[in-house]
Amino acid sequence: MLQTLHRSKTPSGAAYAEHGKGEETLVLLHGVGMRIEAWGPQIESLSRSNRVIAFDLPGHGQSAPLETRPELPDFVAWFGKAIDELGLGMINLAGHSMGALIAAGFAATAPSKLARVALLNGVYKRTLSARKAVEARADEILAGAFDREAPLERWFSPDEKDGNPYRLVRELLQKVDSAGYAAAYRAFATGDAFYSDSWQQVRCPALFLTGDGDKNSTAEMAGKMAKATPKGRAVVISGHRHMVNLTAPEEVSEAMADWLTWQPDQQKEREE
Repeated sequence: MLQTLHRSKTPSGAAYAEHGKGEETLVLLHGVGMRIEAWGPQIESLSRSNRVIAFDLPGHGQSAPLETRPELPDFVAWFGKAIDELGLGMINLAGHSMGALIAAGFAATAPSKLARVALLNGVYKRTLSARKAVEARADEILAGAFDREAPLERWFSPDEKDGNPYRLVRELLQKVDSAGYAAAYRAFATGDAFYSDSWQQVRCPALFLTGDGDKNSTAEMAGKMAKATPKGRAVVISGHRHMVNLTAPEEVSEAMADWLTWQPDQQKEREE
């Protein structure tokens, strides 16, 4: 059974949950079809030493939807407005899937507000065939053919279908607003074309994490983004797919905790 976390709202209608205290503020953005609760293990673990704020994406959970048919830059602008409304200042930002694309856009457009950025199961420069496949799914969803079971086949391996992560994600997909899902999925389908050439200009420590079984947010993509980023690091979790933060929560939380204290400039000085 889903345990709903308490939410507050910004003046513009972005719903968020806040946990923990600390000098560092970590902001979490989930993927299409999910909501704040999809970050449950990381909120529990990382809020012990950090202030953690997780948002519902527009049209998901309790956040108001965006108007018209938004593209990725509209989601990035929404996020920038939300953190300004909360007066957060400089943040550490982690996004999963669609949230990773928003995090990439924020890193490209508001670098002065980022201490660190992390992309979990992020997409990067899809192949032509992959792009056509995801855009075809987006068109079907916009036309009203929203199969709430189909993502589960991509996100989980067969031996993960009896676990609590599978049950949680399935429940969240059943609850998500279909219009909010369709709008976000369309932006997700076309989103990797917007900021993919900006990583060379991102100067903060950057983590790119995925599961080696994720066929759409691949280990190769994570490696390429890390290589393109001056302070990039790739982490690949063996034996897991798209919902790796839920299926391998300890490994992911540990990798994120390490990222939150990682000082690549000091590391380079010691090596020299």
